[in-house]
Amino acid sequence: METILLNKDAYLSFASGDGACLGCSEKSVVHIFTATVESLMQPRIEKHLAYLDELIAKLEKLVQQKLISTLDVSDTDTLTRIVQESYTSDLKVSDLAHKLDREKETSPVDQDWLMDITRILAKLKNLKWKYTQGTTGKGRSSMGMCNSTGCTSVWGSTYPFNPYPFPWTNHLFQDSTSIAMGIFEGHMSKMADGFKAIRKAELVINGQYQPATHDPIFTYFTWEQFTDEEWLLCPPVVALGGDGAMYDIGFQNLSRMMASGKPIKVVVVDTQVYSNTGGQACTSGFIGQVSDMAQYGKVWKGKSEPRKEIGLIAMAHRNTFVLQSTLANTSQMIEGFIDGLMAKRPAIFNIYTTCQPEHGVADDLGVHQAKLAMESRAYPIFQYNPAKGHKIEECLDLSGNPAMDLLWPTYKLKYTEFGMEKTMEVAMTFADFALTEARFRKHFRKVPRDAWNDNMMVLSEFIELPDAEREGIFPYIWTVDKKQNLVRVLVAAPIVDSCEDRKNFWFMLKELAGLDKVETSTVDIEDKVRKEVVGKIAQGLMQLAGGNGSAILELATQEVTSLPVTAASGASTSNAEYMAPG
Repeated sequence: METILLNKDAYLSFASGDGACLGCSEKSVVHIFTATVESLMQPRIEKHLAYLDELIAKLEKLVQQKLISTLDVSDTDTLTRIVQESYTSDLKVSDLAHKLDREKETSPVDQDWLMDITRILAKLKNLKWKYTQGTTGKGRSSMGMCNSTGCTSVWGSTYPFNPYPFPWTNHLFQDSTSIAMGIFEGHMSKMADGFKAIRKAELVINGQYQPATHDPIFTYFTWEQFTDEEWLLCPPVVALGGDGAMYDIGFQNLSRMMASGKPIKVVVVDTQVYSNTGGQACTSGFIGQVSDMAQYGKVWKGKSEPRKEIGLIAMAHRNTFVLQSTLANTSQMIEGFIDGLMAKRPAIFNIYTTCQPEHGVADDLGVHQAKLAMESRAYPIFQYNPAKGHKIEECLDLSGNPAMDLLWPTYKLKYTEFGMEKTMEVAMTFADFALTEARFRKHFRKVPRDAWNDNMMVLSEFIELPDAEREGIFPYIWTVDKKQNLVRVLVAAPIVDSCEDRKNFWFMLKELAGLDKVETSTVDIEDKVRKEVVGKIAQGLMQLAGGNGSAILELATQEVTSLPVTAASGASTSNAEYMAPG
């Protein structure tokens, strides 16, 4: 993170954007993303330019050698006489060639070969010009962007500045991924032209070029035949948009792009509302969230449906790299950007971005709220890389989430009681996160201390109760007031529903990632021990019982399997003693 932001060449690739709200997390995410792209591309281009210079120099030397080889310099007497005749004036190579040819006919130049080499040289020099100068005078851009209409296009193109110093286009709300598919094909065709010139130059220099063999290959050469090194030199085509552009109205376009397999990179700034048009509800929001078109009243208590998990949907396409992240873990986010950009496949970067006015938080709390969202399981972070295997658990990585072995992470709540400072370990649930934002405020009610009673239960314990046992019990969470006094806050049903939704999603992610196998293996061991115990006891009883062995075996099985097995060692003895009186 520090390396990227301290490198001005990378960091200043994105400037202005001053139309953004104060503290806008979208701008921070886009800034880090563009800086990451620049940090990847700049050293690659520098190395590539050095290689182009090397190829150009080798080709020019090859042409010189070829032309000189047509001169017959074996007749030293003739050469000596020509030099002596020209001693009083400058002798040029062209003059020497002309005089040698007049004295003795030399071999003709292979004009087809020379024309072909000249064209290759011209293409290489033009390619170098594109990298260093180009039509803009700044050389080849490190990326190209298709920006969906929304906050990122509005604050991003505020006159007279455009913070995106690369090819940038804005079209209809839902079309960015579709436009990116078309741009990508044209972009890759141009990149293929450059790589064909390089590959042909390499073959010529090594004396391996065979027109009959290689020309048909070059004719149908596409990005799918690029080597890994060639692919990494391709400036990425990026589609940028928010919840509406990717989750809702533009979702079919996004799905089609992922299904196509084209390695387009999609950045989703996930604010859980349609921020640019007034904060309307969308499918990326949480249960209980209050917003335009999901108001709070007697009938409806905010958003009623669970959040759409676009990360899971993208995983279902099976060919797409998926990153879900927040500004709270920039290491995981930047590593995910890098892995997704390098992957020769579609990639979607779904990033939690606090929208201060719509979430109802202070301008300087973007990173803080992202941290709470991650720690409360509201927004688990993960990476899904299909290149790592064929099973989901091989491809899905939940690293970076806190306390992965627990349902809810815990934290120390400091409070004051009778003038003394105390601490309490508290579960960090979705409700604890939601309490800090105005969009959920209507679902909470502070309880006066004299109203505390035994019918109240901490939310983390309440949600573990069966529905039949919840009647008459009121869930609450702990917090403190401005004087650091301990406070109970009652939690309404929509927030309880949202907590359970987040709990279930976390369980699903852990199961998909194979993180629940330790528990399963423990059960398997107990079952194995139990069967061994039964077998040994049954064999001993059958020897004692003679003809009634079958009946006793059945009885032994029933009796022993009903006992808890605590350890493999000693189990046989204890159970044998239990069964002996029978």
